[in-house]
Amino acid sequence: MVQRTPTTPTSEAKSAGFSSALKGALAEVSAAQNNATQLQNEVQMENPNVSLEETMVAIQKAQIGFQATLHVRNRMVQAYSDIMNMQV
Repeated sequence: MVQRTPTTPTSEAKSAGFSSALKGALAEVSAAQNNATQLQNEVQMENPNVSLEETMVAIQKAQIGFQATLHVRNRMVQAYSDIMNMQV
C-alpha cells in the first residue's frame, strides 16, 4: 500500500507564481511599447509597408497597457502602506 502525503502549496510557490505572472505582464507591456516605438520610427522614415492606422493602434495598446500597469502598481503600494500602518 502506497502512503500518500498531502501536498499543500508553500508560500514560495505562491509568490513565485505571482512574481512570474507580474514579470510576464511587465514584459508584455514593454514589448507593446517597443513595438509601438518601432512602428513610429518606420512611419517617420516613410516606410510604405507600415500604415499610420496600424501605428496608432499599436500606440494606443501600449498606452492602455502602461496605464493598467500603473494602476496595479498604485494599488500594490496602497495595500503595502495599509498593511504597514496596521497596529498589531
